[in-house]
Amino acid sequence: MELGVIGLGRMGQIVANRSLEAGHDVVAFDLSAEATAQAAENGADPADSVADLCDRLDGSGGEDGKRIWLMVPAGDAVDATLDELEPHLDAEDVVVDGGNSHFEESVRRAEATDAAYLDCGTSGGPASAEAGFSLMVGGPAWAYEEFVPVFDAVATGPDGHDRMGESGSGHYVKMVHNGVEYALMQAYGEGFELLADGRYDLDMESVARTWNNGAVIRSWLLELCEEAFREEGSDLGDVADHVAGGSTGTWTVEEALEQEVPVPIIYQALAERFDSRNEGRFSRRLANRLRYGFGRHEVARRDGE
Repeated sequence: MELGVIGLGRMGQIVANRSLEAGHDVVAFDLSAEATAQAAENGADPADSVADLCDRLDGSGGEDGKRIWLMVPAGDAVDATLDELEPHLDAEDVVVDGGNSHFEESVRRAEATDAAYLDCGTSGGPASAEAGFSLMVGGPAWAYEEFVPVFDAVATGPDGHDRMGESGSGHYVKMVHNGVEYALMQAYGEGFELLADGRYDLDMESVARTWNNGAVIRSWLLELCEEAFREEGSDLGDVADHVAGGSTGTWTVEEALEQEVPVPIIYQALAERFDSRNEGRFSRRLANRLRYGFGRHEVARRDGE
């Protein structure tokens, strides 16, 4: 398949690279000339604008429609990119939004866009560059089927992606996924905080490693706990009690309130994340470091340490 990729940050580069490795042709564009050049070095055909990308896609088998993957920041950047794409799209084209857009925004965009629109919740972060992502896709069934060869390449394989349902459902499932993620990080953080402040002088890396080998609570996040303690020390060194992010967790809680579904653990994890803007706790310091583990988000550090 010939694929256009717009947005070549950490995640967009992975989409392009994994597609290339699977034998697909990739036309790539980013506002950063350096990012576009990096994609070209990896084998993509570089475009110098959105219009140029569309022209290049038209130049090779365009009669079957263009296939375009957006990996730009959620919000205004998605709408701005769609505005640029609009003159070049028709009903045979398919556009994937792989960012963390709000599901209601995805429904609006699907209704307003001439092309078939797939909202694709993407989990795994930059740390999944080699293994592949988990992809939760919403939108027309025919458009999903058209993209299956690329989804197979970008995800962990055929079991790493599926169509969740109609437009908005992919980002809806990803929103709830992130709420669950908040709660799991909070649970690990609180457990290790009790161990850190408890009765024994413990090696936290050893605890995490032991739990990860056969224990009921083993997981990738626990592997990242082990990594964090190995690299930062059992006391987490100068990792600050400041956990960034919060938008998708907020959306999850808002949706739970609207649907009258109780989510007290997710709500408390979100509240702890917001309270981390104040001074404080080991559990939130671990959550801060875990966000680096799976997403390579910057680690806030304590001043003077």
